[in-house]
Amino acid sequence: MATKNIMIVGVGGQGSLLASRILGAAATAAGYAVKISEVHGMSQRGGSVVTYVRYGEEVNSPVICEGEADVILSFELLEAARWLPFLRPGGTLITATQEINPMPVITGAAAYPEDLVHKIRDLGVNIIAEDAAAIAQAAGNGRAANVALIGLGAHVLGFDTDVLRGAVEECVPAKAKEINLRAFDMAADRQKAK
Repeated sequence: MATKNIMIVGVGGQGSLLASRILGAAATAAGYAVKISEVHGMSQRGGSVVTYVRYGEEVNSPVICEGEADVILSFELLEAARWLPFLRPGGTLITATQEINPMPVITGAAAYPEDLVHKIRDLGVNIIAEDAAAIAQAAGNGRAANVALIGLGAHVLGFDTDVLRGAVEECVPAKAKEINLRAFDMAADRQKAK
């Protein structure tokens, strides 16, 4: 199997590091070599965060270069657009539709771009765009949006749904496990129904 490259992007505090641990655990459970690289940026101040997850028969480096990501898993819409050049032709962008204003928008120096999902789709990108926070809220807690997003992308991340679900169960703290599993299941079922 060729190495599979997944980028996880978002804003600090959205749970991208937990998501990378879940995908790493799924790759390990599936018998693959895996490398994870976390780039925190200004994560403590709500800045951009990116994590690389690479898995396959043999993985030599954790870094994903421009045009190499098979999947970009994005927790925020503007971050999806920012990291789009890293998606390979034919790759898939899985993004939450949540919008978090960056500092230039907060200060009034810029406006949040409108209609990003349609603009990205018009570029010919394979995109799955859903309100992951609403799915997570319906499961019991909006903070499970990161796990809901993994559920939405279960069919393109390269793992059986059961393997991903097992990784969620392994990585999520006990007090939040039930809600996160429910969010994963609801999201995966929603995508299957399409």
